[in-house]
Amino acid sequence: MYNPSLSGNAGSSSANSRLYVYEIIGMRDGSTDEKIRSSGSKFITVPYQRMAQEMRRIASLGGKIISIRPLASTAEPTPVASSEPAPSETAPAAAPAAVAAPAAKKHADVPVNIYRPNAPFVGKCVSNDGLLADGGIGMVQHVKFDISAGDLRYFEGQSIGIIPPGKDGKGKNHKIRLYSIASTRHGDDIDDKTVSLCVRKLEYKDEKTGKEVEGVCSTFLCNIKPGDDVQITGPTGKEMLLPEDPEATVIMMATGTGIAPFRAYLWRMFKDNERNVNPEYQFKGLAWLVFGVATTPNILYKGELEEIQEKYPDNFKLTYAVSREQKNAEGGKMYIQDRIAENADELWTLVQQEKTHVYICGLKGMETGIDAALTNAAAKSDVKWSEYRSQMKRAGRWHVETY
Repeated sequence: MYNPSLSGNAGSSSANSRLYVYEIIGMRDGSTDEKIRSSGSKFITVPYQRMAQEMRRIASLGGKIISIRPLASTAEPTPVASSEPAPSETAPAAAPAAVAAPAAKKHADVPVNIYRPNAPFVGKCVSNDGLLADGGIGMVQHVKFDISAGDLRYFEGQSIGIIPPGKDGKGKNHKIRLYSIASTRHGDDIDDKTVSLCVRKLEYKDEKTGKEVEGVCSTFLCNIKPGDDVQITGPTGKEMLLPEDPEATVIMMATGTGIAPFRAYLWRMFKDNERNVNPEYQFKGLAWLVFGVATTPNILYKGELEEIQEKYPDNFKLTYAVSREQKNAEGGKMYIQDRIAENADELWTLVQQEKTHVYICGLKGMETGIDAALTNAAAKSDVKWSEYRSQMKRAGRWHVETY
């Protein structure tokens, strides 16, 4: 999926005055290499605004954060389950009523900008396969690149930049285009040697000239051949990272190539080879994909999705919205917002659970309809959806990447 921008969420200002207590094991003193005995814990009190800095310091001294809790809180501390030395730089904000405060996100080990525009990695195309069935509209490709010659690492939900070859009309190098990664961190071949993208060729008519225009980067990628070079930057983004909790509820709403990051999630959750190489992550929760497309032949990765649904019916729910073939309750075209409206009460029940994360990826216009549907469902519980959604964002449970 082409992704022109990536955004994060600002922290809650109400939390800035709070203090948090970290329970740590294995951290060196700082003046010596001697570590605290693994059987003992050290407690550090940290103001909210210094949490990211303190996490980095703990990690640099070899420490592992066992739990985090607000100072003077009567609640049980939040455990930090990880084999890594420290969690992420994103700290938990004070949670409004009805939304629990999240554990600190483990973002410190997320790779970002390993390769920059002035020194991109040059990979090679391994394969370029069409994703549309006969009769599909447009051109959409699954493109896989060999990255074994470099140090490009990534997590599910991140993006990479592609620099198309050649010059623009002003004689300058073409600008980078960002695309959501469609493979897990281990790649489609589960060997840590590839990265894959889901790319739709951009085609439109120029309103001024009436001429047909093709997107520079999308055309390059859709026509690339095995063995061809490609300049890659990144990875980028932490907004769409998959929760580490294997019992989480993950609600995914996608249109078109917005399916890209969700394919990566679903492979990590359910594919046998992925589960074999990820013994620490064996998904047991609920994943629900609501996928909007124009026609049935445009359902990307249809065989993969339905194979997962058949094998894991208790853990994966698949809902299509096929706009040119299905009708909504009013007899109009069935868009993704109509499917959300049909299932709004069930979705509202799920989003009130603190283990539920919601992801939206695709066309920007889809957000308005989704909000409208959930506004009506929340109102039945005398809850204002816009306020609750803001609480979910602060809690790190509402993730949006639209274009």
